[in-house]
Amino acid sequence: MATDDNRPILTLGEMSVTGRLVDASNATLFATVNYESTEIACIYKPVAGERPLWDFPDGTLADREYAAFLVSDFLGLDLVPLTILREGPYGMGMVQEWIDIDESIDLAAYFSQDLPQLRSMAFFDAIINNTDRKIGHLLPDEKGHLYGCDHGVTFHEEDKLRTVLWQWAGGELSSEELNSLNILKDALGKEFNLSQHLTDIEIEALRARVTRLLENGVMPLPNPEWPAIPWPAF
Repeated sequence: MATDDNRPILTLGEMSVTGRLVDASNATLFATVNYESTEIACIYKPVAGERPLWDFPDGTLADREYAAFLVSDFLGLDLVPLTILREGPYGMGMVQEWIDIDESIDLAAYFSQDLPQLRSMAFFDAIINNTDRKIGHLLPDEKGHLYGCDHGVTFHEEDKLRTVLWQWAGGELSSEELNSLNILKDALGKEFNLSQHLTDIEIEALRARVTRLLENGVMPLPNPEWPAIPWPAF
């Protein structure tokens, strides 16, 4: 993947914070990293700036962001921008390559369409149990590729899927999706290990979700005991 070419820059580059996303509930900082005369923009979310959540342990959001990237990368979905964990000006945190979105796309109309890239994102969210897939967390770039951001509240052991992408709820999984699930099920805890970033209970819950998707053969339906759509939706 082209973004992977920037891994040495993101990992080894000197980081400079240039601004802050003020609407974010946790510290979300705009930054640049410079390495061997090459500079790229990124988002830096220091663990020290995470706001405590009642249903997620303190100091774990950066690891969840990274784990989401690892799942996307392992399955070849390419849905999460290049993401690493590293030290920055405010301590250890999640660092993610900045994506320039296609400003001509109206996200308010885009998210509800029946598009393969949106379907792929909905499938991915079902795997990682994303409880915060807002419209604004969709990043269609100028080359027509879709990325997603803000995966800090994922992988909970309870069913907390909350998303704006319900177009395919109850629809049959494709052969490609079933193949991805089988690959992940067979590799989880072996050649694909998330134990440094998630708890044992959360990893077993991930395995159970994958197994349930395989057994049911359909995209998940909303949990009647949990809000189906995040608030605010954008």
